[in-house]
Amino acid sequence: MSLSLEGAGLVHPNGHRALHRVSLALARGERAAVIGPSGAGKTTLIRILGTALRPTGGGVSVLGADPWQLAAGELRRLRSRIGVVHQSPPIPPRLRVVTAVLAGRLGSWPTWKALASLLLPSDAAGAREALARLDLGDRVFDRCDRLSGGQLQRVGIARVLYQRPDLVLADEPVSALDPTLADEAVGALVAASEANGATLVASLHAVDLALKWFPRLIGMKAGEVVFDRPTAAVTTAMLHELYATEGRALPIQGVETAASDRPANVLVLRRPGCQ
Repeated sequence: MSLSLEGAGLVHPNGHRALHRVSLALARGERAAVIGPSGAGKTTLIRILGTALRPTGGGVSVLGADPWQLAAGELRRLRSRIGVVHQSPPIPPRLRVVTAVLAGRLGSWPTWKALASLLLPSDAAGAREALARLDLGDRVFDRCDRLSGGQLQRVGIARVLYQRPDLVLADEPVSALDPTLADEAVGALVAASEANGATLVASLHAVDLALKWFPRLIGMKAGEVVFDRPTAAVTTAMLHELYATEGRALPIQGVETAASDRPANVLVLRRPGCQ
């Protein structure tokens, strides 16, 4: 099993309960999208799976290990096998794009190689290849402070593509992208996970992206899992109930989804005014 949570919960020091008794398991190579309204606990779940947060209750296993039972060196090695795509990538603005992408493998490189790569990129061709999959191949030597927010999001995705981790966690990875680029970026993550046999878990605001690219949907609300089903078993009524607190319209990106790519019991989702 690649990931498992057993009754995992998280209560912040101020008493706010962000996650309540969440249990789920994902096999190696499985893909799942986590969906739900704002404040549902999606980011908290991703951060626990990525070992950035320690649950205050329950158990967690990541890539066959309990992160919080490992020695410091073992925990670093575990984290080097996890690729995380952030909504706002933590990339220093003066860093060159090539260095930001190559940082994906710093955890698996010896110290001398990691330090040398900061001065002279050791694999510019590999960084360019990852960037080209996201239409950024011509920006490889630019400084990151010259990129837009959407371009920075794609650099963060390219870093994970270059890393080739065993586990990919994406937290709203395409929130700053237009529908076409968002669709291409999620497709690149899916293709990379399939090619490498990696497990992929992504929290997505756009329901249509989740329906198109992920065979399993995990619906969350108020820190709890309200459904965990194959995509084909998730109905329009279930989606509307999940997002009932955000009004009648489901949040969508506006991607084109072929009839063969969506469950028969889920209606075509379009933005208002789209033809």
